[in-house]
Amino acid sequence: MTDSVPMLPPVLLVGAGPGDGAYLTVRAAQALAQAQVLIYDALVDRSLLALVSPDCQLIDVGKRGGQASPTQGVIDQLLVEQWRSGRRVVRLKAGDPFVFGRCTSEIEALRSVGASFEVVPGLSSALAGPLLAGIPLTDPVLSRCFAVASAHQPDALDWEGLARLDTLVFLMAGRSLGEVTQQLIRHGRSPSTPVAVIRAAATPEQRVWVGTVESIALQTERERLSPAIVVVGEVVGLRDFLTPWGQRFSRPVAWTIDPDPLETAPVTAPLPDQALAGQTILVTRSLAQSGSFSQRLQAAGAQVMEVPALEIGPPSSWAALDQAIAQLSQFHWLILTSANGVEAFFGRLQAAGRDARVLAGCQIAVVGKKTAQTLSQFGLQPDFVPPDFVADALVAHFPEDPSDRRILFPRVETGGRDLLVKEFTDRGAEVVEVAAYESRCPKSLTPEAIALLRSGQVSVVTFASSKTVKNFATLLARSGLAIDCLAKTQLASIGPQTSDACREQFDRVDIEATEYTLEGLAEAIETHRP
Repeated sequence: MTDSVPMLPPVLLVGAGPGDGAYLTVRAAQALAQAQVLIYDALVDRSLLALVSPDCQLIDVGKRGGQASPTQGVIDQLLVEQWRSGRRVVRLKAGDPFVFGRCTSEIEALRSVGASFEVVPGLSSALAGPLLAGIPLTDPVLSRCFAVASAHQPDALDWEGLARLDTLVFLMAGRSLGEVTQQLIRHGRSPSTPVAVIRAAATPEQRVWVGTVESIALQTERERLSPAIVVVGEVVGLRDFLTPWGQRFSRPVAWTIDPDPLETAPVTAPLPDQALAGQTILVTRSLAQSGSFSQRLQAAGAQVMEVPALEIGPPSSWAALDQAIAQLSQFHWLILTSANGVEAFFGRLQAAGRDARVLAGCQIAVVGKKTAQTLSQFGLQPDFVPPDFVADALVAHFPEDPSDRRILFPRVETGGRDLLVKEFTDRGAEVVEVAAYESRCPKSLTPEAIALLRSGQVSVVTFASSKTVKNFATLLARSGLAIDCLAKTQLASIGPQTSDACREQFDRVDIEATEYTLEGLAEAIETHRP
C-alpha cells in the first residue's frame, strides 16, 4: 500500500543516444525543453545541456572511474526527492536507458513512493558505434546473430556461450580488454578473429583500432580507451570494404588543427560523386534540427561541424497558448510558420489531453515543406501552403479574403518578424499571437569551432534564418574573433531575408538557395562554383 499522493508530473527517464547530441530523438529533445530539473550522467554530450531552459536546475551524477561519484542508491533517492518537489524531472542517460542504464533500480525507487514515470528510448552505442565505424553487426554469411555484453565484470559472463556466437559487442571494455581476449581464446575462439576497438564513438574524438583477438590488447596497451566499444567477429574484416560507406554517413572522426603524429585521424579518399570533398562546413542550425541537413553535406564529402547559433526552448509562460487551445472553436485559421511552432502547438494540445480532432472546424496554413512535413507527423495535411516558402507569401496568396477571419498564430516569443501580422491586420483579420517557443543565442562557440575559424580552415558557414546570422556574429565577438576571420569563408543563406541579415552583419552573402528550404540550401552549396 502507498499513501495517497498529489498528481505530480511524471519523471522522464530519457536516452541521450550515443556520443554526439545530433543523434537525440525528437521526443527526447521535447523532454529536455520542458525539464525543470535535469539529472544527467558523465557520458552525456554536454551540448545537450543547452537544450534546457536557463532556469532548469542541472545535477551531475556521473560515475567517473577513480573519482568520488554518487552511488546508485543516492541517485534513486535524489529522483524521488526531486519528483516530490512538483517540478518536471528528466533523468538523462547516455545511449538507451534499458541497455546497461541501471533503470530498474530507479524505477523501483519511483514506484515505491507512487511516482509516475515515462521511459524515452535512446539509440544505444552498442548499435550506433559499430555502424559509425563502418562495421555491420549482421551479415548473411559472416554473422547471423550478435550479442551485447558488459565487460565491467568479466568474471560474471558465460564465456563458453559467448565464444560460440558470430559477433560480440562489449561495452565498458576499456579496462578489461586483455581479460576479454584471454577468456575468448581460452574458450575456443580463434586468436586470429578480427577485433575492433572504438573509442568515444559518435563524437568528433572517435578513433578506431583494428587487430585480432590475439593482438588487440598489445596494440592498445598504452592508449586511453575509455569509453570503448569492442567488436569481435569476422564482420570487422568488412570494414575495409565498407569504410567509405561508413564514413560517408558518420559524424566527423576528428577536428585536428595541429596534428599529433601519434593521434592522426583516418584519411578517406573522396567518393567520385562527392562534390564537397575537402571542404569544412559549419552548420549553425539549432542542434535538434540539423541532422538530415548535415548528413546530406557529409554524403557529398564535406567535413561538417555543427555549431548551433540557436537554442530552442519553451516560452516564459505557456498560459497564452493553453488559453488559445481551450478556445480553438473560435478560430477560423491556424497559421504555423515553422517546425518549432508545430511541435510546440501539438505538444501543448497533448498536454491538455486533447488531440487533432479539436481542429475540425479550423483550417491550417503552413509556410514551407519542412513545416508541412512536421505537421504530417501529427496526422494532418495543411489546407494551404503558399508557393514561396516565406511567411510574406502567405498573405499575398491567402486562399480567401481574411477580413473578419480570426487567426491563431503560435510563434517565437521574441525576435520574430511582425510583417505577417501587420499585413493580415491591415486586411481586416484578427490575429491572435501566442508565444509557443523561444529561441536564444548560445553562450559561446565550441573550442574546436574557434580554432577552425581562427586558422582559416572553414570553407562555408551555413545560415537557415536571420536569427542564426545575428547570433553567429554575437558568438564571434564573444569569442574574441574579428569578422575578417571569415575572409576565406563563403557565407551560405537559405533565402532573401537571411541574405539581408548576412549583408547587414558581414557585408556580403556568397551563396543563396533558390528554393528556400534546407534541401535547397544544400543543393546551392553543392553546385556553387566560386
